[in-house]
Amino acid sequence: MAERIHKAALSQSQGREGWSVIFRHPVLLDRTTGKPGRRVRRGLGTKDQKAGGRLVAELNELLADKEFWEPSSIPRAMARFNPLVVDIFYHDMVPDIFNAYNIRDAALAFPLSSDSDYRQVLLLGSTGGGKTTLVRQLIGSDPESERFPSTSTARTTMADMEIVLTANGPFRTVVTFLPGNEVRDYLEESMSLAALAAYDGESERAVLDRLLHHVSQRFRLSYVLGAVDFEDADNDELSEGSPAERGDYDLTETRQLLRSTVKRLRQIAQDHAPGLRKELDEAESDEIVREELFEDSFDSLLRGDDRFQILVEDLMDEIQRRFDLLPGGDLAKTKQGWPRSWAYESEDRETFLTVISRFTSNYARRFGSLLTPLVSGIRIAGPFSPKWTDRQPKLVLVDGEGLGHTPDPAASLPTAVTARFDHIDAVLLVDNATQPMQAATVAAMRNLASSGQTDKLIFCFTHFDAVTGDNIPTFRLKQQHVLASADSALISIGEQLGSFAERGLRQRLRSASFFLGDLHRTLIPATTSEKRTIEQLQQLLRAVEKIVDRPGLAESRPVYDRMNLVLAARQAAEEFHSGWQARMGLKAKSGVTRVHWRITRALARRLGEGWGDEYLGLNPLADLHKAMQESIYRFMQNPLSWTRGVPSDDEKQRIFSKFAEDVSVNLLLVVTRRMAEEAIQQWRQAFYLSGKGSTFRRAKMIAGPILEGAAPLAYAPDPESSKFLNGIIDVVRKAAERNKIVLH
Repeated sequence: MAERIHKAALSQSQGREGWSVIFRHPVLLDRTTGKPGRRVRRGLGTKDQKAGGRLVAELNELLADKEFWEPSSIPRAMARFNPLVVDIFYHDMVPDIFNAYNIRDAALAFPLSSDSDYRQVLLLGSTGGGKTTLVRQLIGSDPESERFPSTSTARTTMADMEIVLTANGPFRTVVTFLPGNEVRDYLEESMSLAALAAYDGESERAVLDRLLHHVSQRFRLSYVLGAVDFEDADNDELSEGSPAERGDYDLTETRQLLRSTVKRLRQIAQDHAPGLRKELDEAESDEIVREELFEDSFDSLLRGDDRFQILVEDLMDEIQRRFDLLPGGDLAKTKQGWPRSWAYESEDRETFLTVISRFTSNYARRFGSLLTPLVSGIRIAGPFSPKWTDRQPKLVLVDGEGLGHTPDPAASLPTAVTARFDHIDAVLLVDNATQPMQAATVAAMRNLASSGQTDKLIFCFTHFDAVTGDNIPTFRLKQQHVLASADSALISIGEQLGSFAERGLRQRLRSASFFLGDLHRTLIPATTSEKRTIEQLQQLLRAVEKIVDRPGLAESRPVYDRMNLVLAARQAAEEFHSGWQARMGLKAKSGVTRVHWRITRALARRLGEGWGDEYLGLNPLADLHKAMQESIYRFMQNPLSWTRGVPSDDEKQRIFSKFAEDVSVNLLLVVTRRMAEEAIQQWRQAFYLSGKGSTFRRAKMIAGPILEGAAPLAYAPDPESSKFLNGIIDVVRKAAERNKIVLH
């Protein structure tokens, strides 16, 4: 076979004056096939065609010489070629890795409770439970004129929002964005499903719906590119906004592009699907297997088609144009030109909130000009304060994505949430008082208990004004009614995690529960209900302020047997693997269903690229961390003896919590290293699998070499199993030493 010749070409997108270069990279792996030859398109930073041509000529010279195809050749390349040409060729060979949290922290650091009176508060709760409405009250946002942050019964918070309440101005913000490659992947996933709908003969409206609404509900392209017709927008997902508020971007060309996209996808699908369908009909008799293989192969054919990739690039260009709407500020970009972060400040509150609404709003009339789905996190600082108190609270509020509507109270929390527990002073667990306690809320309680974070927990029951009934006419009876709804959940947690888990949660439920009604309006002490809510909110602030004050530990310490710890770790690994074998469709387990191949592959992609460790409820790292954490917490509650006599239950509670907190933080580091960092190449390999049987091979690879490799289960002497167990034991041993606990 003749050796492939790599050649760069000059390109100019429709509607753009600047020139770009397109080429197949001889070293970088294609994101579809996993083989060398990734399609690269980069802007040349010039509107002059001749200047662009000279840069392309230099790039072709570099492409023709294999001696330059290693990162070690960068110094020689810099001496010979234009720096932009060098950057274009070598950029992804030396990845531009950045941490969004660190970027926000460098630009706008949090005040800490360790050296100030500030308290960091994390809000958790089910989607639509009212946590963002509570944030509005705490920052004094007017529900009619400001409506910040955005609220809805559907998911509205798509990224972490961190708000620092300061005594004085100005208002400042720093926003970080999803990496360009991750945005592109979301787009390709949506386009693949849109092409499938196009091949199935669905209407333009249906195809666009697939394109503009990613299955995760997080990446909603309609926010950025707009709906084709506003009147057809899905009102269920739209939220409030000022009637005078309108989009500020002419969507005429965008709508033409979207309609053109549908036509082009139909053509691409028609060119690939019929032949593929015929081939599979002849080769595979099992209809279920045939359909799965068709979708998998069709997706690979689409992504490997240059026309599909050109269409992706056209849409990425259109997405990137929305950043042109930003009013000044400091926009930092990666070397590839993709926005990384944006910083801005203003002395005027109204101006500031209007500007940052582009990153947080979900208002339908602004669809086509919003950047909300592209945001990975936003940090805000300014003189915000509640309207129902004269005191200036010293708070840092962290409001992330809702916990969803999981039906499983034993579900794991995302590692992005649990990783924050160690740095947060208080966790406000927000739940709807009009409903039985939601499974997601119970899952959060369970995680907080097993990680030793119970003392940080504060319950906020919202919609309390809607709690009514002939049998509960008084405020106190309503309180008792709401608290009673949590009783069965606490009993279940006690049965599964041990009596001290239940005990600690009951104490917090009795001493740190607040009942809040009428949060959707500006609270004034005009009615009894509003007066009570104001009183409850003021008590909540005092509880947050005092939450760092905790009693010391007793002198007596527990004594443990190391072998019992080994048994606990093995039990956790067994529990973890049985669940994941079922999710991968390799074994049956009650209550666990097989995950669709698209979700499995998307998970592999995200872990293989280092974008994240979960996708659509699949959380392998969080699941292993939770299983280990809970098993070790049960182990902690059963010591062999105590060094200086048996302490009281309150003293035991504090010791177990401190020990569990120390273990949990470091346990997550071990799990992350083994399952994500050390397995990144395997996750990539799992993603790249294609062809007949690839979905089954991917499932086996994930359940086997990747997950069993991260947490081996061998009972006979085995080096990898010993390494894994020793890592877990080492975490517990060091935590024991730091807390003067004995582990024999």
